[in-house]
Amino acid sequence: HAAPVLYATWAEAGLIPFDELKRLRKIDSLLEGHPTPRLNFIDIATGSLGQGLGVGCGMAYCGKYFDKSSYRIYCVMGDGECSEGSVWEAVEFAVTYKLDNLVVIVDVNRLGQSQKAPLEYNLEQHEARFSAFGFSSIVVDGHDIAALINAFDIAASTKDKPTALICKTLKGKGFPDIENKLDWHGKPLGEKTQAALETIKSLIKNPGPHGIKPLQFVDDAPIVDLSNVRLSEPPKYSLGDQVPTRKAFGDALVKLGKTCDRVLSLDGDTKNSTFSEI
Repeated sequence: HAAPVLYATWAEAGLIPFDELKRLRKIDSLLEGHPTPRLNFIDIATGSLGQGLGVGCGMAYCGKYFDKSSYRIYCVMGDGECSEGSVWEAVEFAVTYKLDNLVVIVDVNRLGQSQKAPLEYNLEQHEARFSAFGFSSIVVDGHDIAALINAFDIAASTKDKPTALICKTLKGKGFPDIENKLDWHGKPLGEKTQAALETIKSLIKNPGPHGIKPLQFVDDAPIVDLSNVRLSEPPKYSLGDQVPTRKAFGDALVKLGKTCDRVLSLDGDTKNSTFSEI
């Protein structure tokens, strides 16, 4: 439900009309509570907890071993989300393939949707879990911008292992009668809105124009064309042939690979059974 921040950022960049921001989560608005690929700046739908890091690992793996590019991947996760087993499968993958271009940011605010997160503010335990898998783990105050910048700098210079930032935060920090309290998950503030807005405005030291511009970056990722991913030739089966689905899969994979060298097949150590080796 941090989607409004994302949408507001794109509005500032000129992609979304500012008036559209006021239609957040309306039934006929593209600005849903969870971003979806109906928006051209979203590649993966969100909402299913525990899947983001797996996606991030795939992007980091591609960047390091296929694109051989300098871009880095940042994955923001909740502390409650870390209860999902798929998170730790992805953690193991990241360590196995030495994804030093991946940074996991765990927002430890101790509060889940309906109850407290299992570890609450046990930052040492969060750090120990990631470190046990082989991550470089850094505990940091999630509200300290200077400390975060320093942690990101350390992560950028860490080689052969991914980094996890364990960030202690307060949910709803600074909002009167909301900060660090349960039962505010994805909810509008209602009658507390004005007080919250006043608090935010009081914290803005430079209302702009601030003159800040994005830094120049190195765009060394290769240009990839996926428009021609197709079978190199039609299937050669006859009506009535009894063909195992895994053999058909292997045959199709070979034909796809002949038209696009970016086709990847991921398996759980079963490639000699699913005909992925042919």
